[in-house]
Amino acid sequence: MDYQGTIRFTLLSQSSDEVTSKMPVEKGILNPFGIANAGAIIWFADVTASVLLLESSNPQEGMKGFPLAININANLMGNAKNGNFFATSNYIKKGRTVSVVRTLVTDDEQNVIADVTTNHVLTR
Repeated sequence: MDYQGTIRFTLLSQSSDEVTSKMPVEKGILNPFGIANAGAIIWFADVTASVLLLESSNPQEGMKGFPLAININANLMGNAKNGNFFATSNYIKKGRTVSVVRTLVTDDEQNVIADVTTNHVLTR
């Protein structure tokens, strides 16, 4: 069997201490049950957190200082079949080497979909 799908997100706002993004809930991220795949929700939270950590840097393959996730804790509390997810990432701890970010994923009605905490180490 061959499975494929697309996953995408749009950056809505970015400051030095908060990033907000939007991901459409569409066919490419749905599981066979017809709701968003948990991995897609976690990916969305992780990339939003990475944008926060990158600040205004333009990521490049092999770059120094890329925020590599070393731990992800995800509490999944909801899901959707359509609409949009919104992710808001904020620092819990902004360190020189290791940073901790909390990302809250919600739906169009502000229902919490996931509460995700990620730890990142900057690559050398």
